Amino acid sequence: MAHKKIREYDAKRILANYLKEKSSEFQFEPHLLHVDADTALSGKEKQSPWVTQTKLVAKPDQLIKRRGKHGLLGINLDWAAAKAWIAERTDKTVTLDEVTDTLNTFLVEPFVPHEQENEHYIAITTSKKGDEILFCHEGGVDVGDVDAKAKRLFVPIETQTTPDEVVKKLLSDISATDKALLAQFICELYTFFVDTNCAFLEINPLVFVDGKVFPLDLAIQLDDTGVGESGKYWGEIEFPSPFGRTLSAEEKHVEELDSKTGASLKLTVLNQNGRVWTMVAGGGASVIYADTVVDLGAGPELANYGEYSGNPNEEFTYEYARTILDLMTRHQDARGKVLLIGGGIANFTDVAKTFKGIIKTLKEFQVKIREHDIRIFVRRGGPNYQEGLANMKKLGAEINIPIEVYGPETHMTYIVRAALKGEHR
Repeated sequence: MAHKKIREYDAKRILANYLKEKSSEFQFEPHLLHVDADTALSGKEKQSPWVTQTKLVAKPDQLIKRRGKHGLLGINLDWAAAKAWIAERTDKTVTLDEVTDTLNTFLVEPFVPHEQENEHYIAITTSKKGDEILFCHEGGVDVGDVDAKAKRLFVPIETQTTPDEVVKKLLSDISATDKALLAQFICELYTFFVDTNCAFLEINPLVFVDGKVFPLDLAIQLDDTGVGESGKYWGEIEFPSPFGRTLSAEEKHVEELDSKTGASLKLTVLNQNGRVWTMVAGGGASVIYADTVVDLGAGPELANYGEYSGNPNEEFTYEYARTILDLMTRHQDARGKVLLIGGGIANFTDVAKTFKGIIKTLKEFQVKIREHDIRIFVRRGGPNYQEGLANMKKLGAEINIPIEVYGPETHMTYIVRAALKGEHR
């Protein structure tokens, strides 16, 4: 499971269609044109006649923040100028905030004339106990430090908010003529957030003109485990890679596995030629292991980052482990390699069961493991950890591979030092 960012095109499409079905007041036409490197722009005006009937905005749609600050907004363009603006930037490599990638996907939509005083900021975030609505009466590219400036309204889980509560908590700086309408919109936006299984939503700016609402820049993250419940609102949807990150085949494979289970499976390949590989249970533990590798001076040797958690079954654990071992055994290193199978103390994950998939993988790769001189260090605690560690130790003897095992009495990061500094028993 994961919170996944979607393109602005999809975010606005979903919101527009939802409001069209659910709201009598806050509807806006989903005049949106998705353009990628394969899109033929000539003739598009026949399919989307609105592009010749209004001024337009053109912008990249690749999960890029602060597009206005980076000069990546084409504003108040006619259709010919919009096409030229996109053509000039398609397949252009740019570096934004030290991240480099190629521009290849764009969004065209109507331009909304407005005064800066009509720009607002709104975001909704989620947590285990409920959701929080953040609102700034000033929005736009110069919104500044939202965490410091925003007014906040916490909505406990399985409750709703009311316009009166929104006015009281969020809208003290809004003119009286706009308060009631804006409060009603925020309530409907929150209902949308819940019904569509959003994990994060941000509109900046939200423009209010003549009683109509326009989300000029909309960012949404969806909880992909909500597809069964909310897929009817999503329609066909793409979860693109972040700007600057082109997923490898192996990363895509793990992402696909993750989408098929309620557990969590994550993999980022940092350095395919690295000699220190991790197979860590738990998101927090994965951070600790990676940080420890870096602290010990082996950051450039760290090959991957990721986690498996949420009690994945044997099949998913096997597929995850197999992906890592396959990557790990593609390139030789004269110094040998290290595999850290770590984690904290699990609350509900059956350690022995999840180790079954890993053990199956290690047996399958035993010849390559010996060829690449891979040393394996295991540290784990939690339900049935004694059985899991015993099975790992037994496996090492069976396939003649050095596997050192440690339980929860050993500090989580000890195996990193043991592997890198040789300070082990």
